[in-house]
Amino acid sequence: MTQAERRGYMLRVLLDETTRYRGMALPRGEEEQRRLLRSLMNVRLPDPIDGAFLEVQDAYLREELRGKNTTWPEILSPVPRHPQLFLWQGDITTLAADAIVNAANSGMLGCFVPCHGCIDNAIHTGAGMRLRLECQRLMGEQGHGEPTGTAKLTGGYNLPCRYVLHTVGPIVTGRPTGKHEEQLASCYRSCLALAAEHKLSSIAFCCISTGEFHFPRERAAEIAVETTEDYLQENPVPIKVIFNVFKENDRAIYARLLGAN
Repeated sequence: MTQAERRGYMLRVLLDETTRYRGMALPRGEEEQRRLLRSLMNVRLPDPIDGAFLEVQDAYLREELRGKNTTWPEILSPVPRHPQLFLWQGDITTLAADAIVNAANSGMLGCFVPCHGCIDNAIHTGAGMRLRLECQRLMGEQGHGEPTGTAKLTGGYNLPCRYVLHTVGPIVTGRPTGKHEEQLASCYRSCLALAAEHKLSSIAFCCISTGEFHFPRERAAEIAVETTEDYLQENPVPIKVIFNVFKENDRAIYARLLGAN
């Protein structure tokens, strides 16, 4: 199947799942189809789905990934501040680290807002539906929402990373409290501990809680760097820790803290 055929097949299956959209004509334009496909994948509940669909989805997403520039941790240079710390600006869903960190919500099932700009949406979109299904299984076994400051490990599926570490950061209204700061630090410690437990060689942190959860960016970066350095000093594990930033203002903050260019 070509990419267009795979996309058309997935759209037809997802539209026909819902009585409201069954038989709806597909958009003709490629970008309109891509946006509709992402929207349908974003809103679909983690219900069972036919294995043939998942095989087509996986082939489609892997081909989409081949059209992007994948970054490998081996090409990155450490920052002056610490030989195990790295700074990288780009799309975390194209980073082939052993694990990337997802800033999740307590439901741990991803973002259900169609085409939302959050990292949770981007990661679930790139990984595909198998990720939401695994998250549903984990949360079903747990029986309650994920506490703030803890973390879960899942597969990376169609992302270039091997694993995704999902952590729930604090939600801040106004100025962060001491409790907020400790919860954010706990996110970093929990992810690093899981990475060490699974003997991962590299982990990439997003800017946890600084988007939809409104933690002030500068203080969040200070906590991220300080907590990571403290963890590595107390736990001498051979792991590369990559601070991933997307926005220029975040890059400037981390560059200053890490002594990077």
